[in-house]
Amino acid sequence: MSIVTVQLGQCGNQIGFEVFDALFSDSHCPQGLCSKRENEAYQASCKERFFSEEENGVPIARAVLVDMEPKVINQTLSKAAHSGRWKYGQHSCFCQKQGSGNNWAYGYSVHGPRHEDSIMNLIQKEVEKCDSLNGFFIIMSMAGGTGSGLGAFVTQNLQDQYSSPLKMNQIIWPYGTGEVIVQNYNSILTLSHLYRSSDALLVHENDAVHKICAKLMNIKQISFRDINQVLAHQLGSVFQPTYSGEGSFHYRRNPLGDLMENLVPHPEFKMLGVRNIPQMSENSLAYSTFTWAGLLKHLRQMLISNAKMEEGIDWQVRPPLSRLPTLGKMSLNKEFHFNTSIANLVILRGKDVHSAELGAFKDPALYTSWLEPVHAFSVWKTQRAFSKYEKSAALVSNSQFLVKPLDMIVGKAWNMFASKAYIHQYTKFGIEEEDFLDSFTLLEQVIASYCNLGF
Repeated sequence: MSIVTVQLGQCGNQIGFEVFDALFSDSHCPQGLCSKRENEAYQASCKERFFSEEENGVPIARAVLVDMEPKVINQTLSKAAHSGRWKYGQHSCFCQKQGSGNNWAYGYSVHGPRHEDSIMNLIQKEVEKCDSLNGFFIIMSMAGGTGSGLGAFVTQNLQDQYSSPLKMNQIIWPYGTGEVIVQNYNSILTLSHLYRSSDALLVHENDAVHKICAKLMNIKQISFRDINQVLAHQLGSVFQPTYSGEGSFHYRRNPLGDLMENLVPHPEFKMLGVRNIPQMSENSLAYSTFTWAGLLKHLRQMLISNAKMEEGIDWQVRPPLSRLPTLGKMSLNKEFHFNTSIANLVILRGKDVHSAELGAFKDPALYTSWLEPVHAFSVWKTQRAFSKYEKSAALVSNSQFLVKPLDMIVGKAWNMFASKAYIHQYTKFGIEEEDFLDSFTLLEQVIASYCNLGF
C-alpha cells in the first residue's frame, strides 16, 4: 500500500527532500546484511510505499509540494533531478509569488480557500497513481505561516475528502528561543486544528535535533540541512519496511494503519515522538560495536527519563513502585521525572535481530494503569540493516514527553493574548478571539489528559 506525502512550506519541502533521499539511499544500499532475495523484497516494498513507476528508469516520489514562494520548491526539484537517482513528478508542485508572512491566519484563511481547488486536484492526481492508498504523510512546521496555517487547512480538507485513509502529520516544534515573534500563536492554532483533523502528530523538537547534531554527530557549525538529515534518518527508521509478524519474512503492507493501531488507542492521545539509537558520525561508527542488550537498555532509560539521545541520560529515574494516586493535584511546576507511556513501539533492524530481548519494555510500571502492556507495547523487526548501522533501534512513543514544551507554548501564547499583543494581525484575516480561546481550551485538555496518565 502506498503513502502520499504532502510537503508544505519551506520547512516541509526541505525535510521532504531529505526523507525521500534517505529512503532511496537506504533501500539501494548494498550493505543490507541480508540475502539478495531479501534485499530485493525490501527494495520493492519501499518503492511501493514511497515511489511510483519509473520515468526513463528514474523512480518518482509519491509527493505533492506546496509553498507560497517559488524559491525553495525550485531548489528542491532541482536537487532531486540532479541526484539522478529519483525525482519529483513534473506536475506535482504548487507555488505562488507571495508568502504568508509568518501569519497562521493568512495561510489558513487567505491562501487556503484561494488555492484549495488547485492543491486538492494535485493531491487527487497523486492518489490516482496508487494501486492502494494507505494514507497521507503531511510534513510541516508549526511556527511560520504557510506550513502551519495552510498545512492545517489542507489537513482539514484531506479529512473531509478522504475520511478513510489515515493522516499523519509530521510537525517541527520551534526552537524555544524562537525565530518568529508570533510563533506561539501559530503553534497553538496549528496544534488545536490538527488535533481535530489528523489521526496522529509525529513531533520533532528543533532544540532536541540540534543537540543530536552537536553532541552525537559532532557537527561544529550546524545547518538546517544537518538538522533535516537527522530528521530524515529518524523518519526512515520508522517507515522503511519491517516484517509483518514474529517469524514472518513478508513485509507489512499497511504501515500507517499498523502504526496507528499500535500507538493511538484513544483520540485524546495522538502526540508521538521518535528516539533512535545509535546515532553518530561515520568517524565514530568505525570504532564502535553494539549489542542488542546495550542498545535496548539505553533506549528504555531514554524513554522513562524523557531523554532525546543516549548522551546525558539520567540513570537515577526509575519506574514508580505502585500506581497509588498521590494526594492533591499534580502541579506542572513539579519536575516530570518519570515519563509515563500510553503506548510504545520498538523497531529493530539488523544483525541477529531475533535474539533481542525486549522484556524490560513490557513492565506494567511504564504504562498508564488502564492499559495492559500486552496492548500497550509492540515490536517490529527486520534482519535488513538500516542506513550505515549493523544494528539499530527506533522507539516511537505515545507518552508524556511533550507535556512541558506544550505547557510552555500555551503559557507564552496566553500571556501575549491576555495583553492583546499582535491579535489584530489575525483578526484582520478572519481569525477571531473566540478561535484563540477554543485553541487554548482544547490544548489545556490535552495537557490535563497526558498529565493524568501517571495516575
